[in-house]
Amino acid sequence: MRVLSILSVLFITLISCNCQKKAVEATTETSVNAKEVNANMELIYTANTRGFYQKITVKNQEAFVSSDRNSAEKGESIKISDADWKELSGYINSLKLDQLATYKDPTQKRFYDGAAIANLKVISEEKEYQTVDFDNGFPPVEIEKLVNKITSLAKKE
Repeated sequence: MRVLSILSVLFITLISCNCQKKAVEATTETSVNAKEVNANMELIYTANTRGFYQKITVKNQEAFVSSDRNSAEKGESIKISDADWKELSGYINSLKLDQLATYKDPTQKRFYDGAAIANLKVISEEKEYQTVDFDNGFPPVEIEKLVNKITSLAKKE
């Protein structure tokens, strides 16, 4: 009986180690795939009030900045440097896209015209992920570096 117990514990231990190894391999494959998706991702940042509008679209190492909400054109084109693109890609890869809509806004200045209403949308592989509205200049902590990088690209004009 004792030998049977020891053998069963040993068998269960070996099986659980194998399961952990498979889980680590699956996680590694997912992170590699996320880096490949970056080329197909599109980031759209908008900020607006009654008298102000800004739309920044980032895709394939290029940013388009538009300040006309009624225009069908993408706006002015800005080429993104390799260093900026690498930094932006790092921020994107650290995001959990399915949790983007759950991030809380730190301030509510937009409710009394203290700040423009801002929003970030990520389009990846035909799926759309969008944040809740937040104050322009005060993004949720989880996406703060990404949003600040996107808005800094528009200021480099």
